[in-house]
Amino acid sequence: MAGSDGAAEAPTAPASAPAAPEAVKILIAGGFGVGKTTMVGSVSEIAPLRTEEPLTAAGLDVDDLAGIEEKRATTVALDFGRITIGRELVLYLFGTPGQQRFWFMWNDLAIGALGAVVLVDVRRPESSFAAVDFFERRGIPFVVGVNGFHGRHPYPAEEIREALALPEHVKVLLCDARERASSRDVLIALVDQLIDAAAEAAAS
Repeated sequence: MAGSDGAAEAPTAPASAPAAPEAVKILIAGGFGVGKTTMVGSVSEIAPLRTEEPLTAAGLDVDDLAGIEEKRATTVALDFGRITIGRELVLYLFGTPGQQRFWFMWNDLAIGALGAVVLVDVRRPESSFAAVDFFERRGIPFVVGVNGFHGRHPYPAEEIREALALPEHVKVLLCDARERASSRDVLIALVDQLIDAAAEAAAS
């Protein structure tokens, strides 16, 4: 009979659990009405958290609606979403408020962020100057997503780069924040930029 010699069978080692994916905090930033809430919502694999409130007559004196007259609501705190990039990486997305009176929150939202997407409204590129300056001053890597409203891109990426005075290492991508695939491509470009920067730092 098996085992009659008294020798105990060696226990089978349990299969090792798969490693948890690495979580990376990413900011989606830009000026007022550039499409940050739209991007987070289009790409998030979970129902996004939104803190939108209707625009009111009281804000007309402080909110510049030139070029975005159809806008009816605005983010007053943050947007939050999540997207899995492969089996080893999960991005947690934090959309920043765009109105200048809420910019004080950006410092807190930036804590722990490894990178950012600066969205630019192709109709109003100047509205994202402050976001570019914010990340450059703090040394947070970023890419620029040029959001073509209604799918229109009248200017090539290099012309946008010149208008924003961006260095060559900052990627500029034409996108449509309404489209999941387009938003995902922008995020992947940011991840690739972060990986390249980490490899360069390790080699130096």
